[in-house]
This record gives sequence, C-alpha cells and structure tokens, in this order.
Amino acid sequence: MLKFILRRILETIPVLLCVAAMTFFMCRLAPGGPFDDDKQVTPEVRELLDKQFNLDQPLYRQFIDYVVNLPSLQSFKNPSHTVGGIISEKFPVSAKLGFFAISIALGLGVLFGVIASLRPNTYIDYIPSSLAMIGICLPTFVMGPLLILVFSLQLDWFPPTGWGGFNYDQFFAADMVLPSLTLGLFYAAYISRLTRGGMLDILTQDYIRTARAKGASGLRVILRHALRGGLLPVISFMGPAVAGLIAGSFVIEKIFAIPGLGQEFVNSVFNRDYTLVLGVVMFYATLIILLNLIVDILQVVLNPKLKFD
Repeated sequence: MLKFILRRILETIPVLLCVAAMTFFMCRLAPGGPFDDDKQVTPEVRELLDKQFNLDQPLYRQFIDYVVNLPSLQSFKNPSHTVGGIISEKFPVSAKLGFFAISIALGLGVLFGVIASLRPNTYIDYIPSSLAMIGICLPTFVMGPLLILVFSLQLDWFPPTGWGGFNYDQFFAADMVLPSLTLGLFYAAYISRLTRGGMLDILTQDYIRTARAKGASGLRVILRHALRGGLLPVISFMGPAVAGLIAGSFVIEKIFAIPGLGQEFVNSVFNRDYTLVLGVVMFYATLIILLNLIVDILQVVLNPKLKFD
C-alpha cells in the first residue's frame, strides 16, 4: 500500500502543475484585470499597484512566484488577507455543508437502494426508483429555489438564506437544512440507483444463498454479507461524487448566501483576483486527488480480488 500511495503522490505533481498553468494563463487571457473596476487612477499609481502585486514582471516569472509562494500571496481585492488565510477561514463552512450533504446522500441513497433491491419489480422497487429518477433530473439550481419556495416562503419552516457558521456549540441549525438537502438529494438519487444495482447482483450469489440456507436472518444477510459487495459501485462513485459536491457547493452557496469558499471563489472570478482564483483551484484540485486516492484504497480493502497496482 505504501508503494501505491507514494507512486500516486508522485503522479499528482505534474497533474497539479498542469492545473496551475491552465488556471493561471486562462485568467490572464480573459478580458479585464483586477483593477479595471476601481476608480480611475493615475499611471503612477497604477504602476505602483502593478509593482506591489508583481504584475510588472514577465508572465513566466509571475507563474513561478505564484506556484512557489501561493499560500502567502496577498488577495488583490483584500490586500490585508493572504490566500492561505482566506481558504482556512472559508473552507470550514464549505466542509460543513459538504459533510451534511454527503450524509444525506449516503443515508437516503443506500436506504432506498437496499429497499428497492429486496423486492425488485414491485411497487416497493418502483417508488424509490421513481423518486431517484426525479432527483437525477432536477439540478441543484432548480431544486434549491423550489425548496425555498415550499419550505421557507409557504410553510415557513426554515430560513431561506444564511448559515449557522462553524462552531462546536451549535453544530447544526435550522438554516443548514435546505442547502444540505438541495446538495444531498441530487447525489442520493445516483447512490440509490447504484446501491440497487449492486445489491441485486450480490443477492444472487452462491454465498448469499448459503447464508440463508444456514438459517441467517434477512437482516444479518443484508448487513453482514451483502452490503460489503453491494456498496462497491457506491464506493467507486464517491470520488466523483465528492468532487461534484465541491463544485455544486459553488452554486448552493450563492443561492443560499452561505459565506463559504465556493462563494468566495465565484466573487474572485468576477473580481479577476488572480491569486485567490489560483489558490482555490489548487486547493480543490489537491483535495479531489486526495479523496480519489482514499476511494481507491477503500475499493481494495472491500474487494479482496483487487490489488494495489
């Protein structure tokens, strides 16, 4: 396993460099600049600003400086904050949103998938499968306003916007429900379909019939024997799913006015805040690569037929 992890880390370095280069040069090729929306300044002041943020250097020098010193670089729009400081301040909010969303997705998705697999081609199968298909067809930017309309404006159960913050005294609050549901229900639909397919395949295996012949209860067969193999498709999906949750949080944080890293990234793109855009992209790229590595390790642990190649 150690050899596998080291090889994957070494393979990650050129990938991250490519991501950094593409992000850097795409930002520079886009029209506009970080100071274009500010009030008109004299050429002398503009020259001082360019010098402060190293914009007077050749592009290759700027790129090297960004890659080497990225966490300690100043934000263009918030010079009193560094890129690393903004990420460390905002990411816990996005992480909390992702935690609740993935908990909802796994809880509802696995439950509905298992229930549907126990009675295939019956109403017990059709109802969860139909709900899953509806969830797949409704994107988050449609689901979010619908939930606000029903549960906030009409029923007045939950606040339409805001966030309870990241603190241990109040780990969960009412304003966390709708954004977590919006993000989690979409992926719960996929997980439900994958769990159903995986369980249907496992429940026909010989060792499942043997366990039942030995007198094992239905619950024991499901929890002890079938789930381990039936959830393999879900484990494989979790890497892209978490990546999708991260990308989807950009939209959710904007809809529900959540002060997380996703909204900070959206604002930095509009503001042409080069350092913050590159910092957030590199942070999320590293996080996604790490999550995919964890998923690959879990697949081998759950499936003895696989090896660390």
